[in-house]
Amino acid sequence: MTGANITLLSDLLQSIGDRMRSKPTAQASLQPAADRLASGCAELMRKGGEASRIAVAEQALAAYAELDDEGKARFFRMLLEDFSADPAAVRSAYAEWETARTEAALEDLFKAVEPKRQSLLRMLNHPTGGTLQLVRMRQDLLRLMRGAPELAPLDSDFSHLLSSWFNRGFLVMRRIDWNSPAAILEKIVAYEAVHEIKDWNDLRRRLEPSDRRCYGFFHPATGDEPLIFVEVALCKGIPGTIGPLLTGSSDAAGEAADTAVFYSISNCQPGLKGVSFGNFLIKQVVRNLSQELPQIRTFVTLSPAPGFARWLAGQEDAGAQELAAELAAEGWRQDAELREALAPEVQTWAARYFVHGKTGAGLPADPVARFHLGNGASAHRTNWPADLAEGALQRAHGLMINYLYELDQIEARHEAFASEGTVACGPAVRRALRSGKGPGA
Repeated sequence: MTGANITLLSDLLQSIGDRMRSKPTAQASLQPAADRLASGCAELMRKGGEASRIAVAEQALAAYAELDDEGKARFFRMLLEDFSADPAAVRSAYAEWETARTEAALEDLFKAVEPKRQSLLRMLNHPTGGTLQLVRMRQDLLRLMRGAPELAPLDSDFSHLLSSWFNRGFLVMRRIDWNSPAAILEKIVAYEAVHEIKDWNDLRRRLEPSDRRCYGFFHPATGDEPLIFVEVALCKGIPGTIGPLLTGSSDAAGEAADTAVFYSISNCQPGLKGVSFGNFLIKQVVRNLSQELPQIRTFVTLSPAPGFARWLAGQEDAGAQELAAELAAEGWRQDAELREALAPEVQTWAARYFVHGKTGAGLPADPVARFHLGNGASAHRTNWPADLAEGALQRAHGLMINYLYELDQIEARHEAFASEGTVACGPAVRRALRSGKGPGA
């Protein structure tokens, strides 16, 4: 028998074995899903062969998928209560370390304090597709935690493991274009979170022209399931409105284009909340485009301001209150003269929002600002009105902002923001801050 035939036979036997191991018995399949899941978790914590544990893990994950929200909440409470660390083992290991102060004693202490559920989650990760199923499981947990905050310690276990499994070293950046597999294109339509993709023609306008780019991060364990993607337009100059980027193409990928605009960044997996991808993705795209198109010298975003309307309405300043009422009245949408009259005041309050608006923790009030400023960008220029979509009008009165990424300033700005909360500003934003009177002027 040739080597190729031996390999083929081996693969065939392995496939048959996998199917036989993963097939539940008739008696087991009659049990409620919650019981099958509980017994599967208990079985995984016992010693056994790797192949049999993979089969048990597959069956446990299949049983979890059958649960309703009430059943999932009970499962999470079981993990929290029955798969924690053993207090007696922790006390014993700590006493040993206190006495010996050796590396071996420290290692034993680490093992003792780690909750058993972390080991269980690692075993549930072994089957093919297990990683993505655990990401979806954490998505369920985050949703259920809104009504059951006592489950938060369990989320710490998920976050710890997923941050390790999805670190930058495992991520693969891929360009997504009109010729990408249909399965990926369908996911881009479904996961677009900033500017809705209405149909396939809309998607084609964003992917096919030579002045468009789309890049995503993927993980070997999740296959064609994107983790995050960014849409890019190549332009002449920095755009101040989103409409032309969404409805048409300038086809300016030749010598005329000098600016790359990141106009939509979408996280695809809610279960990976808190695991940072976007900063790595943007910096990688900047490096790639700099090499591919050396004439591109400017890298900016055209970003939404999702908290501006609420923040403005919440200001005690009488001028802010009047402006908020004027913008909410919507007359400016049809009145060009009124828009022109309101623009300077909008720009002033927008600048204050991005630079001085803070959360209780002292971070920028705007979530998109926190992301880009934390990545080392500067608040370059505010634009109004820039987005007339209904959602953008409700959340931000149509306001958008360009964040500027300057390659030689990214690291310094990141450090200044992280250590001192410094918000780097462009000249237009600084002028708007100086032009007004009142808070932050």
